[in-house]
Amino acid sequence: MALYLVQHGKSLPKDQDPDQGLSEKGKAETEMIAQTARDKGITVSQIRHSVKTRARQTAEILARSLSPNQGVQEISGIKPMDDVAEAAVGLDPSENIMLVGHLPFMERMTAFLVTGSIDKPIFKFQNSGIVSLDKDPDTQFWVIVWALLPKIG
Repeated sequence: MALYLVQHGKSLPKDQDPDQGLSEKGKAETEMIAQTARDKGITVSQIRHSVKTRARQTAEILARSLSPNQGVQEISGIKPMDDVAEAAVGLDPSENIMLVGHLPFMERMTAFLVTGSIDKPIFKFQNSGIVSLDKDPDTQFWVIVWALLPKIG
């Protein structure tokens, strides 16, 4: 089982779309990542996303490919500058949850779960990318298991 962290797809500039929905490239990259995840057998029970349009649209694209049995849900507490320690309380990898949010939150959450601190970034997210974390059953420490990113290099 796992916890999947996703940075939303590339969005439109605010002057083109005040809500900053996904750009065509953002939609295409998210669809490619979603299909690859499905083809690799990735399953999620629920996809949770922030209140921002680009996160919701990213979650909806992922859900079309991954078909979470508990659906898609908007949640608070995962906006760019929200407190990762507060959001981490109660995260359980056995739930197989995917969180779709923003930077710097996703990078801080990853660092916090793995190191206990947000001060040392340990992974560089990409738009539409998925980072899979799990808790080691012996040590109870979170570890990065794999990442699926639109660009390599």
